[in-house]
Amino acid sequence: QVQLVESGGGQVQPGSSLRLSCAASGGISGFYARGWFRQVPGKEREGVACISSTDGVTYHSDSVKGRFTISKDSAKNTVYLQMDSLQPEDTGVYYCAAGLLACSSSGYFKYYDYWGRGTQVTVSS
Repeated sequence: QVQLVESGGGQVQPGSSLRLSCAASGGISGFYARGWFRQVPGKEREGVACISSTDGVTYHSDSVKGRFTISKDSAKNTVYLQMDSLQPEDTGVYYCAAGLLACSSSGYFKYYDYWGRGTQVTVSS
């Protein structure tokens, strides 16, 4: 059974940091690209960052570039999202996803096959 399980969310003050983790199991191998998305009620889901399966190349959306960093530990089949300088507009449910054809110039935030259930991040003073 394919599973993606996110952890690390919470409530923090503006300017703080959090690190999200996404552990994969049940068939999601290193051939899968991995991505992070976020969503707030009433808005469309937004792609945040992704990391390719082939060469580990990363892509970050303009809204988080310079503040968030995606990385992976292949031995643990886990992807991380280091989030620094958090702002209230970063509040949302963060989801991780995996896809064989994802995170490429054809569409960094397209072609994801599996999704986690999400973890809440709240940034407020």
